[in-house]
Amino acid sequence: MGLREIIKLASEGEGLRLEFKKKAAHPEKIVKEIIALANTEGGYLMIGVDDDGTVSGQRFIDEEIFVMDRAISQLIHPPLDVVKEVIHLNHKKGVAVYKIDKSLYAPHFLFENNRKKAFVRVKDRSIQASREVWEILKRQQRNENIIFRYGKNERILMQALAENDSITVKGFMKVAKIPIFIASRILIRLVLANVLQVIPQENEDLFVLKTAS
Repeated sequence: MGLREIIKLASEGEGLRLEFKKKAAHPEKIVKEIIALANTEGGYLMIGVDDDGTVSGQRFIDEEIFVMDRAISQLIHPPLDVVKEVIHLNHKKGVAVYKIDKSLYAPHFLFENNRKKAFVRVKDRSIQASREVWEILKRQQRNENIIFRYGKNERILMQALAENDSITVKGFMKVAKIPIFIASRILIRLVLANVLQVIPQENEDLFVLKTAS
């Protein structure tokens, strides 16, 4: 990737598949962005690019890369392969571009406060994956043949979705008058069966009917 391509890509602004960082000041936070990209649709992380998309470069770019490479190798589980490229703007400044493919081994996660935390990408933000999203990511890799029974709870769910565009786990629990773990299990199963789609959110995930593509 050349400088012209980097400037063109940066001009598109941050989004689902693109994240900018001026520098690698907090690598333990930046790896969350890499994890989120790998767990979602893949994309690019650029170091040396301002939030507004200005390719200003970073001095001592080799030191920035060293810090990031160490964080990637030590903090991300399971290990994640990324493709790295360095473009020098001049003899003082450079830009590092990390290309992250959509992973076949999701969910990737890091340990934070002795807890596993996975992240996903939502528009131009990286958010922590809920228990439901984590389970969906994990089971999608298995290519399971999902069979579900269309019973009373499923009928209540479809009626609720006919009246509203989306529903949450807690919302389904209340309308169906079932324990939250059963509501969660049904929603996960219907996502895996391609009946529903999950839209991750910072507070409560939204579940919607999946439209034909």
